[in-house]
Amino acid sequence: MFDALMIEKTADGTQSVHVGPVADDRLPDGDVTVRVEWSTLNYKDALAITGRGPVVRQFPMVPGIDFAGTVETSAHPGIAPGDRVVLNGWGVGEKHWGGLAGRARVKGEWLVPLPDAFTTRQAMAIGTAGYTAMLCVLALEHQGITPDRSPVLVTGAAGGVGSVAVMLLARLGYHVAAVTGRPGEQDYLTELGASEVLPRDGFSGPSRPLEKARWAGAVDVAGGAVLANVCAAMLPDGVVTACGLAAGMDFPTTVAPFILRGVTLVGIDSVMCPRPRRLAAWRRLAELIDPAKLEAMVTEIPLADAPATATALLDGKVRGRIILRAP
Repeated sequence: MFDALMIEKTADGTQSVHVGPVADDRLPDGDVTVRVEWSTLNYKDALAITGRGPVVRQFPMVPGIDFAGTVETSAHPGIAPGDRVVLNGWGVGEKHWGGLAGRARVKGEWLVPLPDAFTTRQAMAIGTAGYTAMLCVLALEHQGITPDRSPVLVTGAAGGVGSVAVMLLARLGYHVAAVTGRPGEQDYLTELGASEVLPRDGFSGPSRPLEKARWAGAVDVAGGAVLANVCAAMLPDGVVTACGLAAGMDFPTTVAPFILRGVTLVGIDSVMCPRPRRLAAWRRLAELIDPAKLEAMVTEIPLADAPATATALLDGKVRGRIILRAP
């Protein structure tokens, strides 16, 4: 038996969430069983737990799109009992039971060896949010956005992806402009390395086809009007990485930034990202993460508090990263 947070749905479509014991024989198919040590609460997990978004594809479901822990049993070549591993994405917490539990059974190819630089707790302090932020930074580098081509804009900067993106970009020497809707987070973002903190109001209204060119690169977690405003204000040959939809799935813009300034919009898919890119991201994270700054962005909660915290996260009341010790 192990404890898990379970989402269930009745015949009339009513969703319920509870924490309780689950028998091992209910675990889904997979060739590796992991003793989960730490997991996280991400934006997608919050949508699943609250039912505000159609994240869960089948019920009952254990949410949690990532986890870190130690392998208990394995029938997968190259993975052995005792290995420390991390998982991000692959539909876990959506179509396959996820990490908000004491145990998980998954396909071995979904797992990445945990770098020696990190404890399993630190791995989940980074989590899918930090791994996604690293993918954004790698994409900016691949597109030629180097520190001498700053500034780089980060939207949703006080959230999970944004916080890690600010820290990584600052560590690499970029001039980072952090956008947030919470003025009280200015000191927090400055401590992470932001060179300037900008109010979200300046990015949330209707955009013109082109705005004053200001940004060489951008990490956008918002989508919607925010992404449109960011694209309109890019410098010539600027690069925008898009990895979220906190402000909406629509994209109310024109082709002007792309054909008049040569702006590149790069989509970041952390869920089905190929394994070599995942390994590269975790290697770079091991090189760049400042443990003290990472700890400063972490809030630890018990599993029983996940439903209430999920609501707060969607309401924009959560800073940084939320981690949970497995029960």
